[in-house]
Amino acid sequence: MEAAARPSTGRLSRGPPFGRAQGRFGLSPSSRPSPPAPHAQEDADPQRTAFALRRRWALYSVTPLYRFSDTRLRDYARLLSAFVAAEKQKGLAVEVGVELDIKVAISSLPDLRGSSRDQAAILVQLSSRPSASQKNSEEKLIWLGWFCCVAGDDLSENLPADFTCLPLFLVNGAESYTSIVGSWFQKTFDCCFRRLAISPLNLSWMAAMWTGCKVDRTSAMELVFSVPCLPQPLVISYAIHSEDAKALWDTVQKTPGEITQEEVDVFMDSLYSHFHRHFKIHLSATKLVKVSTAIASAHCEGNIKFLQSQYLTGVLMLLTELAISQIQ
Repeated sequence: MEAAARPSTGRLSRGPPFGRAQGRFGLSPSSRPSPPAPHAQEDADPQRTAFALRRRWALYSVTPLYRFSDTRLRDYARLLSAFVAAEKQKGLAVEVGVELDIKVAISSLPDLRGSSRDQAAILVQLSSRPSASQKNSEEKLIWLGWFCCVAGDDLSENLPADFTCLPLFLVNGAESYTSIVGSWFQKTFDCCFRRLAISPLNLSWMAAMWTGCKVDRTSAMELVFSVPCLPQPLVISYAIHSEDAKALWDTVQKTPGEITQEEVDVFMDSLYSHFHRHFKIHLSATKLVKVSTAIASAHCEGNIKFLQSQYLTGVLMLLTELAISQIQ
């Protein structure tokens, strides 16, 4: 399959090669909707989304895919399988359809989207096949990646018909396979991948938003900070009991159905003031690098772990927004 040529459109022009982002995305909006309540996500099948939980995912933003069709997923899997094999054999030609030691499966995940207006998520799985001497062995999953768009109307509504909006890409597995799979998608659908970092400001939003979510299982909220300009790296870990954090957030959050930047600032300032009273350390002079709650755990380098299936689409909604912000 030849890479589809894409018309020249200024806003959708090709970006840097597949790899790490250079810098952070911009400022957050002044307000965001509150995370969807669990009852709003009952239609999602837990078995279909269980793969996403408790894995560490690396985040990427993806520009719109040109001439991608979810009716051709089997063809794409076959072509990607041959590409992976060719790359592993250092460029030697591999005939499409020949039995390979790496199996590729590409499937649709309609449960992972915000509404019917969003494109269904696409899951890419790489598995190693057992050798001829291990006929009774099972295939071993070695790499996972999925494209998704949850409430991505800001981008999808303005796209030409030939483009598909799946701005968020999540990866679990070796970087070597990530590079190979990303290269194939770039060549085939003329899209561009970039690592999606998470700024301290957006980590603060996550801390506040996730603290306000109701969950059956409680655990401490942990904030991790790095201290700049020191000869040796210094990390500060700040754990707050979930009930105390929730009680504080309930006194701060006043706007029905949404969360404002002012509320996030007051919440974080209150936590910082409490820490300073006990340890005489100004956390405002440090850098917030990680947030962990019962809902999810996120790191500034662009890594996330989902912990609650009922809030999965709510977290993906925020990550989709950040990915779109980086693309635009």
